[in-house]
Amino acid sequence: MSSQPAHDHAPTSEHLHAHLDGDARHGHTIESRSHKALSFALVLTLVFALVEVVTGFVSNSLALISDAGHMVTDAAALGLALLAQLIARRPPSSRHSFGFVRAEALAAFVNCLAMLALVAWIVYEAVQRLSHPEAVQGGVVLVVAALGAAINIVVAWVLSRDTDSINTRAALVNVLGDLLGSVAAIAAGAIIYFTGWVRIDPILSIFVSLLILKSTVGILRESYHFLMEGVPHGIDYLQVGADLAEVEGVLSVHDLHVWDMSPGHPALIGHLEIADLAEWPAVLRRVKAMLLDKHGIDHVTLQPEALDGKSL
Repeated sequence: MSSQPAHDHAPTSEHLHAHLDGDARHGHTIESRSHKALSFALVLTLVFALVEVVTGFVSNSLALISDAGHMVTDAAALGLALLAQLIARRPPSSRHSFGFVRAEALAAFVNCLAMLALVAWIVYEAVQRLSHPEAVQGGVVLVVAALGAAINIVVAWVLSRDTDSINTRAALVNVLGDLLGSVAAIAAGAIIYFTGWVRIDPILSIFVSLLILKSTVGILRESYHFLMEGVPHGIDYLQVGADLAEVEGVLSVHDLHVWDMSPGHPALIGHLEIADLAEWPAVLRRVKAMLLDKHGIDHVTLQPEALDGKSL
């Protein structure tokens, strides 16, 4: 008589990734974010970027060319952000058990690197023009830059409605940088048109680039920290370890790791040495309650160990 297997069917990816009662409350997808804001911002930015690129070279204005460059970079950044947001909505699979939420941080990181390259190019060109000034059509610069500023204000307002996503915030930094570029181009166009002083064009370009650099480095650092699975901001790793050791029934803590599963959703794994393995269910309940109340961590995976090294 043949023996029956313990399970009729092999476990599916959906079952293995399911969060049951007592598990963490968040999932491994980002479903609540609408991609309409990014889509609208992308189309609007791309259309005007093409206009500004052409007029920037026609008018021979570095301020307008740098603003056009910002717009092109913004369009690429928004496209990458939109793609990453769509990818992040995909559920976990048998090959990606954590899902695809890190795609947003990766897109933000790439966007910031592109922004740094653009800033370096603008500063280099500005220095060259300070030494060898070139004629600039101030009137064209003034009109086109004013239109660009209006477009950037609309796009920035649309993106500012979604501040939960590091990816969208990185795109917003690009747009705000472009808005500064438009303001600088307006000022440069006006000064050149009324006074003929063309050196204001590269001077304002350098000033705007330095302002953009500060915001870009901040987002770059944040996305890098997330991708490298650093301890989430606002969580004291040493204090978490100390609080775990103070829970009734816990003797010591080791092999402790804390990181973000997705932005704003910290996770913790570790080993706890306890006095009595039979008391583990009660100890685990106390540990989970403490971690959630004190540190906002509800995605917890812990392995209990006895003094003799045995574990459940």
